[in-house]
Amino acid sequence: MSEGATPPITFYRLQGCPFCERVTRLLNEYDLSYRSRFVEPMHSERNAVKRVAGVRTVPVIVDENTGVTMAESANIVSYLESTYGEGDRPDAAAADAGGDD
Repeated sequence: MSEGATPPITFYRLQGCPFCERVTRLLNEYDLSYRSRFVEPMHSERNAVKRVAGVRTVPVIVDENTGVTMAESANIVSYLESTYGEGDRPDAAAADAGGDD
């Protein structure tokens, strides 16, 4: 990717959200370029994420590489592992231990 280009993954997240941090760790682990879009704390004001994903919950990713828009951390982690992972990860159990949203 050339410098200054928009990263192919847009990551809608909330400051201090443990489910968002779970996704952040995996994006960083796979060294994927992404753009963070922090959403409003109030669900009723999360219009940007509602427009792209149809939900007001986070995390949400939009992956321009594959055309996928996805919500919920467990689904996103599974998607990232199957799309960008390189097989078994020794810390997969730790990533899965982040809870559910």
